Amino acid sequence: MDYNYLNEMKSRLRRIEGQVRGVLRMMEEGKSCKEVVAQLSAVRNASDKAIAQIVAENLHQCILAKQAEGNQNTEKMVKEAIALLVKSH
Repeated sequence: MDYNYLNEMKSRLRRIEGQVRGVLRMMEEGKSCKEVVAQLSAVRNASDKAIAQIVAENLHQCILAKQAEGNQNTEKMVKEAIALLVKSH
């Protein structure tokens, strides 16, 4: 199955990429540990949200595909999605 990642998700990841570059710049400028860690926490939170969104969208697409095939048993897919979310933490 081909995955269709929304442009919104790609834009979110580009913002995260920019945040990481900003953290590196802060480190090169000798910013305080507190400031760097605060920005890294923001990167982690944004990344966690992106992971959750990708898993949720993928699960939604997979369930719709199974239902279109006439298969209503989606329990395995839900369990796999939950496992992905748990693994990401």
